[in-house]
Amino acid sequence: MPRMLDVSDEVRAEIGDEEADRLLAGETAPGSYDCTSCRTPGDSEQERTSTVLFIGDETAVLAFAHSGCLPSQVVQVTEEQLRGAVKSITGDTVDLEPDQAAPEQAVLGVTSGLVLIGGELHPALVVEPTVPIARPGTTGDGGDEFLPLLVEQGFMPLAELSAVPPVLHGWSVLLAVGQLHAVLQPGQNGGRPVAWWQAHQPLQVTEGWRAAANKHQQVLMFAAPVGSIGRQPREDLLRDALDKAAANGRLVAAALPLAGT
Repeated sequence: MPRMLDVSDEVRAEIGDEEADRLLAGETAPGSYDCTSCRTPGDSEQERTSTVLFIGDETAVLAFAHSGCLPSQVVQVTEEQLRGAVKSITGDTVDLEPDQAAPEQAVLGVTSGLVLIGGELHPALVVEPTVPIARPGTTGDGGDEFLPLLVEQGFMPLAELSAVPPVLHGWSVLLAVGQLHAVLQPGQNGGRPVAWWQAHQPLQVTEGWRAAANKHQQVLMFAAPVGSIGRQPREDLLRDALDKAAANGRLVAAALPLAGT
């Protein structure tokens, strides 16, 4: 039976016309699935369904989402992220040999909140990893490289939160159906944007945050090393932590254009 599938042109270009036609005909598409975005059940025979292709360095995984949650698209991720995507989609993962076991992998904690700058409220994301970040390809003996790596990408060190940071073109914040999905960075050699951070399931944001994001069409992203901010239960406490991190030289920021609605 034909499925109610959306296969975007970019997904079709990656999987080929033959496979795309088999999906649309219902030959290879599942009837029921768990939405890769909201993680609730879906049925491609009964409701519009998006095909979402996760592409790693060497492998790819085709997932399905409610069309109301995500459009059909290609998302480029690292092999490590792809392994996590496979686990979230299927419940399976690849077991590593003991001598190939990876060290503790950093998780980026992301908090949303409104920040008052120049008498106006701005939507903000505060990013803080759970462990020190090593420079890719090193053993981690060189200390925490999280902020230097972001500065190299164009983020600006802040001494105080007195002005809106400059726009970092090429980066963006993906907001879909009123929920936060990802922070995107430029692809290699001018290719399509890739996920720098992606929510395991979309994060809810407040009406005020969403209204401010739609008004400014951008989101302020602040980043600090592990142990600088912490999980703050209120926006005033979050602001205090940001001010303290900035005064201690432990805060970088940029304004990222809004992608989605």
